[in-house]
Amino acid sequence: MNSITRSLLALAIVATPAALAQKWEFGGGAGGGFYTSQDISAPAGTAVAKFSSNIAAAAWIGNNNGTLFGGELRYDWQKGDAELKSGGTKANFSAVTHSLHYDFLLHFAPRDSAVRPFVAAGGGFKLYQGTGEEVVFQPLNRIGLLTKTTEIKPLVSLGAGIKFKISPGLGLRAEIHDFLSPFPDQVIAPAAGAKVGGWVHDFVVTFGLSILF
Repeated sequence: MNSITRSLLALAIVATPAALAQKWEFGGGAGGGFYTSQDISAPAGTAVAKFSSNIAAAAWIGNNNGTLFGGELRYDWQKGDAELKSGGTKANFSAVTHSLHYDFLLHFAPRDSAVRPFVAAGGGFKLYQGTGEEVVFQPLNRIGLLTKTTEIKPLVSLGAGIKFKISPGLGLRAEIHDFLSPFPDQVIAPAAGAKVGGWVHDFVVTFGLSILF
């Protein structure tokens, strides 16, 4: 083995971990989110139906095969009471959501950059779960009912954020997502003769830490 071959081999060995560090990303984060509302219209009146703002958490594993393009499989968890409100009357019921989706990412800087803005778009499904204690009488039950039910809806995911590389194997990221899904009309169930529809926007901001490998 001549000196040039040895030098090339040594360079490859040194460069390999750095290259691998750019290809895969595994991380998690936390933050908070808020939902848009929908009106439930019934013969007994109209109530605003929504999920309350609360904490959120996420985990992801991502792949950066191209210079600017990538993708990641992502899990998002969020806590927030299901709510009905009409005038001065309000009903609430503990609830959580679980989302699993795949997002395609477009970065605006090469993958070896220290700062990488990006946008994301993808889809999957969202599980709404009422977790509260059921009671004999619930306020506004002539308009809608908050239930201890599990319901799965399709999910559209749109987002944007910034990745910061703080070392060859470690990164930070800040991002905002809009998770869209059809209104969960089993967890927040309209009363007989009531109507509700449309999509719910769930805006979630998270700050996270990523391991690059």
